[in-house]
Amino acid sequence: MAGFNAGLGMARSYYAATAHPWPGLPSLAGEIEADMVVVGGGCTGLSAALHAAESGASVALLEGGKVGWGASGRNGGQIIPGLRKGALELVKAYGPGRARALLHLALEARNLVGDLIERHAIDCDLKATGHLLAAVRPSDLEGMEEEAECLATVMGYGDVEVLSAAEIRQEVDSEYHGGLLDRRGGHLHPLNYTLGLGNAALAAGVAIFEHSVAIRLETAGGVRVATNAGAVRAKRAVLAGDALMEGLAPNVEGRIMPVANYVVATAPLADPRALIARDLAVSDNRFVVNYYRLTADGRLLFGGGERYTPDPPRDIAGFVRPYLEGVFPRLRGTPIDHAWGGLVSITRTRLPHVGRRGDVFFAHGYSGMGAILSTLAGKLLAEAIAGEDDRFDLFADVAPPPFPGGVALRGPLHVLGMLWYALRDRL
Repeated sequence: MAGFNAGLGMARSYYAATAHPWPGLPSLAGEIEADMVVVGGGCTGLSAALHAAESGASVALLEGGKVGWGASGRNGGQIIPGLRKGALELVKAYGPGRARALLHLALEARNLVGDLIERHAIDCDLKATGHLLAAVRPSDLEGMEEEAECLATVMGYGDVEVLSAAEIRQEVDSEYHGGLLDRRGGHLHPLNYTLGLGNAALAAGVAIFEHSVAIRLETAGGVRVATNAGAVRAKRAVLAGDALMEGLAPNVEGRIMPVANYVVATAPLADPRALIARDLAVSDNRFVVNYYRLTADGRLLFGGGERYTPDPPRDIAGFVRPYLEGVFPRLRGTPIDHAWGGLVSITRTRLPHVGRRGDVFFAHGYSGMGAILSTLAGKLLAEAIAGEDDRFDLFADVAPPPFPGGVALRGPLHVLGMLWYALRDRL
C-alpha cells in the first residue's frame, strides 16, 4: 500500500506545490530508546508526539516517507465539525447520553486545531467560513431538517442551519435541493498545517525520523519497533499509519478499509466567488461524496470518485473531471493544473477506530473526517498513555467491528457493497 500511495502523484499535488519549506530529516540508524515510539508522521502521530513531549515524555517518531505525505497532507482540507455518523444515527445506536458525549468530544477537534494554529503560528490558510452539506435529492432535505432538530434539542449543538433550494443557490452555483450549513466549519491547507505540527513537535523535543519504514513490532517487555536500519525501544507505542500500516498489526488493521480518493485543483479562476459565494467548504450527501472548496489563490479544489482496487487511474485528472463538471457545468473544459490521490481508511460504522492492545495504542479509520479529527485523536492517545483515559475510552468503547473476511477478504467483499451504493447515488 505504501507503494500505491507513493504512485498517487503527491509531487504533483497543489499542496506540494504551495508547501512551506521543510528541512528534511534523517532516517533512523541504529537502536535508540524513548518513553514512546510513534509510527506515522501525519496529524495523528504528530499530535500524539507533541502532546506527550509537552507533558515531559521522550518521543521518537518514525515516518516511512516524508512528514505529511500520507492522507494528512493530501486530503481536501475540509473542516467538518463532528463525526461521519450523524446525530440521529448516533442516538439510535448508542442512546442520547453516550451519543451526546461522543459528539461533543469530536467537536473539540475544531477548537483544538484552531488553538494549535494560533499557539504555534502555523500558516495554513485557515478559513472559518463554514461547511455546507448539500442535498442531491429533494427527499434528502427532510432528513437534514430532522438532523438539525436532533443536533439542537438532543445534542445541544445549535450552530447548524437548514437551507432551502433557493437559499443554497445563493451559496453555491450548482443544482442542489437544499443543505445543512454548519457555521463552525471551514477549510485549511492540510499539508502546511501538518508541517506546522511537525515543526511544533520538533521544538518540543520529539525526535522525528523520515524515510524510516516500520517493518516489525515486538511487544515482549515493553515495545520495540524495527526498521531496516535500526529500532526504537520504548515503554509505549502509538500506531498512526492509518491505511499504510503494511501488516504491522494485523489484529488492528482488520477493522479499517483502505480507500483511494482523488483530488484536482483547477487553474486560477477569474471569478471564484461566482462558484462559492462565501468561500464555504462544501460536500454533498452522496455515499461516494463529492467535496470541494476554493484555495487561497482562487482555484477550485475538488475531490470526487473513489476506487477500491490497488491500481490508480492512469489519468487522475480525467477520472475526476466528470464529477467536477457534473457539479459545475460552467467549468467544462477548464484547465486542471494539479491532480493527485491518496489512501484514507474507513470503518464499518464510520466512527474512528481508537484503542489499545497492551502497550500499543492506535487511532485511525476517520472515514473522511480526518482533517481535524486526527489531531484530536492524537491528543487522546497522549492522554491515555499518561494515564488519563476517560476521554480516550469514549471512542475505544464504541470500536467498530472487523470487516468480514479479515484483512484478506475485506476488500473484495466491501467493493461489492460500495458498487451498490455508487449505483444508488445515480438513481
